[in-house]
Amino acid sequence: MSAVLEVSESARLTALRSFQVLDAPPPLAFDNIVQVASLLCASPIALISLVDSERLFFMAHAGLDVRQVPRKGSLCECAIILPDELLEVEDTTKDARFASSELVTGFPGIRFYAGVPLVTSEGTALGTLCVIDRKPRVLTESQRTGLYYLAQLTVELLESRRRELRHT
Repeated sequence: MSAVLEVSESARLTALRSFQVLDAPPPLAFDNIVQVASLLCASPIALISLVDSERLFFMAHAGLDVRQVPRKGSLCECAIILPDELLEVEDTTKDARFASSELVTGFPGIRFYAGVPLVTSEGTALGTLCVIDRKPRVLTESQRTGLYYLAQLTVELLESRRRELRHT
């Protein structure tokens, strides 16, 4: 890893921790966002996934009763590399980046993934709002647009929460 990436990753992790949400129970609004994402995209799984140093912490989750998974090789880790783009993988078994991932070959058997990076007003990608399916598929343009709006709402709520924490 280059020195620039290490500095950027260090700053990203510092920004993530400033929200004080890792390992904390999610406020109801975040649970509602993943439920709406799941319904909007007709996906059995939806997550607000925060990319920590060694893990993905699921701040809110629908359809998957796990709070964290290892970060290495995860789809969400790839999604935050291009913070201005939705990462959509129609069939993970046919994508060289993910075909051998334990999350694809084992539990939960991810075949489809779409994740919108959660980018703060300062330009820092904290994680993703993502939807997952156990069968290959694609989203409609309306579903993609809806995910973008829900991701923006997620960031607005996170930033509002951080402002409140700073004033208490």
